[in-house]
Amino acid sequence: QVQLVESGGGSVQAGGSLRLSCAASGATASTNFIGWFRQLPGKGREGVAGIYTLGSGTYYPDSVKGRFTISQDNAKNTVYLQMNSLKPEDTAMYYCAAGVAPKNIATMADILFNYWGQGTQVTVSS
Repeated sequence: QVQLVESGGGSVQAGGSLRLSCAASGATASTNFIGWFRQLPGKGREGVAGIYTLGSGTYYPDSVKGRFTISQDNAKNTVYLQMNSLKPEDTAMYYCAAGVAPKNIATMADILFNYWGQGTQVTVSS
Protein backbone atom coordinates (compact mmCIF):
# COMPACT_ATOMS: atom_id res chain seq x y z
CA GLN A 1 0.00 0.00 0.00
CA VAL A 2 1.01 3.58 -0.64
CA GLN A 3 -0.23 6.43 1.51
CA LEU A 4 -0.44 9.93 0.04
CA VAL A 5 -1.03 13.10 2.03
CA GLU A 6 -1.60 16.44 0.32
CA SER A 7 -1.04 19.82 1.92
CA GLY A 8 -0.58 23.45 0.94
CA GLY A 9 -4.04 24.34 -0.29
CA GLY A 10 -5.77 27.55 0.69
CA SER A 11 -7.35 30.74 -0.54
CA VAL A 12 -5.53 33.19 -2.79
CA GLN A 13 -6.41 36.08 -5.04
CA ALA A 14 -6.20 35.81 -8.81
CA GLY A 15 -2.63 36.17 -10.00
CA GLY A 16 -1.26 34.67 -6.82
CA SER A 17 0.67 31.47 -6.21
CA LEU A 18 0.41 28.34 -4.11
CA ARG A 19 2.65 25.31 -3.67
CA LEU A 20 1.00 22.00 -2.98
CA SER A 21 2.86 19.05 -1.45
CA CYS A 22 2.18 15.33 -1.78
CA ALA A 23 4.01 13.24 0.81
CA ALA A 24 4.21 9.54 -0.04
CA SER A 25 4.88 6.66 2.32
CA GLY A 26 4.62 2.88 2.33
CA ALA A 27 5.38 0.74 -0.72
CA THR A 28 6.39 3.65 -2.93
CA ALA A 29 8.75 1.44 -4.95
CA SER A 30 5.67 -0.28 -6.40
CA THR A 31 4.79 2.85 -8.36
CA ASN A 32 6.75 5.03 -10.79
CA PHE A 33 4.48 8.02 -11.43
CA ILE A 34 2.79 10.68 -9.31
CA GLY A 35 0.04 12.78 -10.80
CA TRP A 36 -1.84 15.83 -9.62
CA PHE A 37 -5.53 16.06 -10.42
CA ARG A 38 -8.27 18.56 -9.68
CA GLN A 39 -12.00 18.13 -9.39
CA LEU A 40 -14.84 20.60 -9.35
CA PRO A 41 -18.13 19.68 -7.66
CA GLY A 42 -20.21 17.54 -9.98
CA LYS A 43 -17.43 17.22 -12.56
CA GLY A 44 -14.79 14.63 -13.39
CA ARG A 45 -11.19 14.76 -12.33
CA GLU A 46 -8.73 16.59 -14.58
CA GLY A 47 -5.05 15.71 -14.63
CA VAL A 48 -2.98 18.87 -14.27
CA ALA A 49 0.59 17.58 -13.89
CA GLY A 50 2.55 14.37 -13.55
CA ILE A 51 6.08 13.19 -12.96
CA TYR A 52 8.03 9.97 -13.30
CA THR A 53 9.35 9.38 -9.79
CA LEU A 54 12.33 7.29 -10.95
CA GLY A 55 13.39 9.83 -13.54
CA SER A 56 12.58 13.41 -14.40
CA GLY A 57 10.00 13.21 -17.15
CA THR A 58 6.98 15.41 -16.61
CA TYR A 59 3.56 15.88 -18.17
CA TYR A 60 1.26 18.91 -18.33
CA PRO A 61 -1.97 19.50 -20.20
CA ASP A 62 -2.19 22.65 -22.31
CA SER A 63 -4.55 24.27 -19.79
CA VAL A 64 -1.77 24.73 -17.22
CA LYS A 65 1.46 24.76 -19.25
CA GLY A 66 3.62 27.71 -18.28
CA ARG A 67 1.76 28.26 -14.99
CA PHE A 68 2.12 24.96 -13.10
CA THR A 69 5.39 23.17 -12.35
CA ILE A 70 5.74 19.73 -10.82
CA SER A 71 8.90 18.69 -9.00
CA GLN A 72 10.05 16.10 -6.51
CA ASP A 73 12.35 15.64 -3.54
CA ASN A 74 13.20 11.94 -3.54
CA ALA A 75 14.92 12.16 -0.15
CA LYS A 76 11.60 13.30 1.35
CA ASN A 77 9.37 11.15 -0.89
CA THR A 78 7.49 14.33 -1.67
CA VAL A 79 6.15 15.73 -4.93
CA TYR A 80 5.34 19.42 -5.25
CA LEU A 81 3.01 21.36 -7.49
CA GLN A 82 3.94 25.01 -7.85
CA MET A 83 0.98 26.96 -9.19
CA ASN A 84 1.54 30.51 -10.43
CA SER A 85 -0.71 33.10 -12.07
CA LEU A 86 -3.72 31.43 -10.54
CA LYS A 87 -7.14 32.05 -12.01
CA PRO A 88 -10.61 31.70 -10.48
CA GLU A 89 -11.18 28.72 -12.78
CA ASP A 90 -8.31 26.93 -11.00
CA THR A 91 -10.55 26.69 -7.95
CA ALA A 92 -11.03 23.00 -7.15
CA MET A 93 -10.12 20.16 -4.82
CA TYR A 94 -6.62 19.00 -5.73
CA TYR A 95 -5.55 15.38 -5.33
CA CYS A 96 -2.32 13.53 -5.86
CA ALA A 97 -2.26 9.94 -7.02
CA ALA A 98 0.36 7.25 -7.54
CA GLY A 99 0.47 4.62 -10.24
CA VAL A 100 2.51 2.70 -12.76
CA ALA A 101 3.05 4.49 -16.05
CA PRO A 102 4.43 3.25 -19.36
CA LYS A 103 7.17 5.27 -21.02
CA ASN A 104 6.29 8.43 -22.93
CA ILE A 105 2.64 8.76 -22.07
CA ALA A 106 0.41 10.89 -24.28
CA THR A 107 -1.99 11.66 -21.46
CA MET A 108 -2.39 10.70 -17.82
CA ALA A 109 -5.48 8.75 -18.88
CA ASP A 110 -2.95 6.14 -20.06
CA ILE A 111 -2.02 5.45 -16.42
CA LEU A 112 -3.74 3.29 -13.84
CA PHE A 113 -3.57 5.20 -10.57
CA ASN A 114 -3.95 2.77 -7.69
CA TYR A 115 -3.50 5.16 -4.77
CA TRP A 116 -5.10 8.52 -4.02
CA GLY A 117 -4.75 11.12 -1.33
CA GLN A 118 -7.63 12.84 0.45
CA GLY A 119 -7.22 16.13 -1.38
CA THR A 120 -6.54 19.75 -0.52
CA GLN A 121 -8.83 22.64 -1.43
CA VAL A 122 -7.60 25.53 -3.59
CA THR A 123 -9.80 28.62 -3.86
CA VAL A 124 -8.89 31.51 -6.15
CA SER A 125 -10.91 34.70 -5.82
CA SER A 126 -11.20 37.38 -8.49
